[in-house]
Amino acid sequence: MSGKLYGVGLGPGDPSLMTVRAVEVIAEADVIAYHSARHGRSIARSIAAKHIRADHVEEPLVYPVTTETTDHPGGYRGAIDDFYAEASARLAAHLDAGRTVAVLAEGDPLFYGSYMHMHKRLADRYDTEVIPGVTSVSAAAARLGTPLAEGEEVLTILPGTLPEEELTARLASTDVAVVMKLGRTFTKVRRALEGSGRLGEARYVERATMSGERLAELAAVEPESVPYFSVAVLPSQVDAEPPAREHGEVVVVGTGPAGPLWLTPETRGALAAADDLVGYTTYLDRVPVRPGQRRHGSDNRVEAERAEFALQLAKRGRRVAVVSGGDPGVFAMATAVLEAASQKQYEDVPVRVLPGVTAANAAAARAGAPLGHDYATISLSDRLKPWEVIAERLRAAASADLVLALYNPGSRSRTWQVGKARDLLLEHRAPETPVVVARDVGGPGEGVRIVRLADLDPAEVDMRTILLVGSSQTQVVRRGSGEEVVWTPRRYPEQGSS
Repeated sequence: MSGKLYGVGLGPGDPSLMTVRAVEVIAEADVIAYHSARHGRSIARSIAAKHIRADHVEEPLVYPVTTETTDHPGGYRGAIDDFYAEASARLAAHLDAGRTVAVLAEGDPLFYGSYMHMHKRLADRYDTEVIPGVTSVSAAAARLGTPLAEGEEVLTILPGTLPEEELTARLASTDVAVVMKLGRTFTKVRRALEGSGRLGEARYVERATMSGERLAELAAVEPESVPYFSVAVLPSQVDAEPPAREHGEVVVVGTGPAGPLWLTPETRGALAAADDLVGYTTYLDRVPVRPGQRRHGSDNRVEAERAEFALQLAKRGRRVAVVSGGDPGVFAMATAVLEAASQKQYEDVPVRVLPGVTAANAAAARAGAPLGHDYATISLSDRLKPWEVIAERLRAAASADLVLALYNPGSRSRTWQVGKARDLLLEHRAPETPVVVARDVGGPGEGVRIVRLADLDPAEVDMRTILLVGSSQTQVVRRGSGEEVVWTPRRYPEQGSS
């Protein structure tokens, strides 16, 4: 009969943190396997050393390369793949001979460990058991003595080998993070932490629970001193005191057309980092509640007052996120904030605007690609401009044969504008011109329909609706599944061509 394969997690380094089950399995095994670099020293073996007996058969699995170059025809990846294939074949020979094999792994065997490569090659052929171990993540948090994640905080674990921009985006958008595999990646990771605005929170843990352990503020660590066995930690912020600031800032963000799926990583980060959230209550309700964060909701018709309030908070050293729906620069709060910020008393308050997914783009994506060529965006609301101006712009855009994205087409108090706009557009567009009627895109009441311009019914339009009116070139195609898609060709016919 074949032997049994064990993947044995040894914990973060201190032998006393090995589990009872790990010790039992090592004692029962015939073969003890462990990975090492070409110098032959194995951290895994050193952790388990006092449990390895003279009658154990030892199988050192020596990497052909670690960080150096290789002349293997498949490069580094090819050399490592060949190594794993050869190593798993050596272990299989023991298993076929009926021997029990324990593969030692630092931390947990299936968490960024080398054992998993043996597991993937052998577990489908042999009886296998994985013994979990304490991870370096848990050890680092324990040594720092601070909660790692609390309540509804999201913990993100990242390898430092990711591209810098990817690291920056992920660090900006999460609550709590641990970055593994520092060493040569440290300088890049530090830049990513700084770029995401999180450097001040970051802690550094080196060789957690081992001899030579070091804890520090990450910003103070010299890159040349950082080994591979170190991690960067952004711990829980639930009870963290906001830093004292002489001046705060205002960040105007867009939540997209609906829920969290439409948020950009940068916006997630700004919302998470804010001391105060200011906005229309409906939009604030889309943002998760965070302990210690103040929320200031108000009616949708007090944009100027909201902007001034946010700037006043920032002058007192608060970091404020002004929350809009969609994109804050498209018929939303960015204009109001910048207008207020242009006053002399706020000239020293930093203001940033972060883009969001606007309703026109969201609706267009649901329908196909109606905005594939030139288009114009017009609000039908006459609350801030007279209808005569709206009508003039509709005529100009329609006569130029632009696709139209019509925002704010109607509400309970404005019911006639859609009909007026339809009749005006029919002076320039054919009755069969496709119109995308998109309501509550991304929300629970989402509905997207394609109708002829002549059949556009004002009764089915409200404030949660956006209209996309095609040009003379916009096509409607029924695909094999029966669904209709709308698209506007990128190529426009030359003058005089048929």
